[in-house]
Amino acid sequence: MLVTGGSGGIGKETAKILLSKNAKVYIAARNATTGAEAVQELAKLTGKTPVFLKVDLVDLKSVKAAAEEFQSKEPKLDVLFNNGGVMFPPWEKTTVDGYDLQFGTNVLGHFYLTKLLPQLTAAAQSSPDGKARVINTSSMGHMVFNPSLDFDTFKDGPARKKLDEKKLYGQSKFGNVVFSNELARRYVNQGIVSISLHPGNIKTDLSRHSSPAERALANWMLYPVSLGVLTQLYAGTTPEALKLSGKYMIPWARVGKAHKATDDPEQAVKLWDWLEEQVKGL
Repeated sequence: MLVTGGSGGIGKETAKILLSKNAKVYIAARNATTGAEAVQELAKLTGKTPVFLKVDLVDLKSVKAAAEEFQSKEPKLDVLFNNGGVMFPPWEKTTVDGYDLQFGTNVLGHFYLTKLLPQLTAAAQSSPDGKARVINTSSMGHMVFNPSLDFDTFKDGPARKKLDEKKLYGQSKFGNVVFSNELARRYVNQGIVSISLHPGNIKTDLSRHSSPAERALANWMLYPVSLGVLTQLYAGTTPEALKLSGKYMIPWARVGKAHKATDDPEQAVKLWDWLEEQVKGL
């Protein structure tokens, strides 16, 4: 198992449950210090030690290096949890490569990581059920904030300057669903099960960029992180979820309906082609 954003929040809790069930777990995160702390904490809690994998999703070279490191250690990967992400960072922030920080991290970084892991198809080929899984954490924000894709805003420029942080976030979460659906379509014959989901409104550090007033208002409405893992653990581990490729799940561990525009196959092909173009030659 490989969990991005595994050093905190839903990612760390996911890793904890997986470790307690004797899975071999890699927790991927950008900060080596917090990563080491998470490894120690998880080992103490579960008696099993996860492996830390340094990856900074805002830097495509870091993503490539992380994939190469994983490839040097493991012949297969049964489940990839594309769990990490950012929400509402300061508008002016972009990725190392000049993309909108939210779209570059939440969508492009995860696309590139997924693309660079042939261990997924290797796992499917060797698995008794012939499957491997990619679980893509989206959000109900894909419906609320700007449920669409404006390709001119994926990189910094005049068009992007017209959108605020919330609309850019919603667009990235919309992109998560579109990517997940297209991955399911393209890799069905290779045994890849791809599921997107809304984990619930969960109290984590993801909201650190919100205003104090917004955080105070939200805190009494949010669910604990122990509930936030339920849907993605169901998607990533249960036999029943093997039949849910291309679906969108909602709390708690139910099949739901994403925004209808996320299932436009022409838009999905356009997004996939754009993503491929960004990582060509890296």
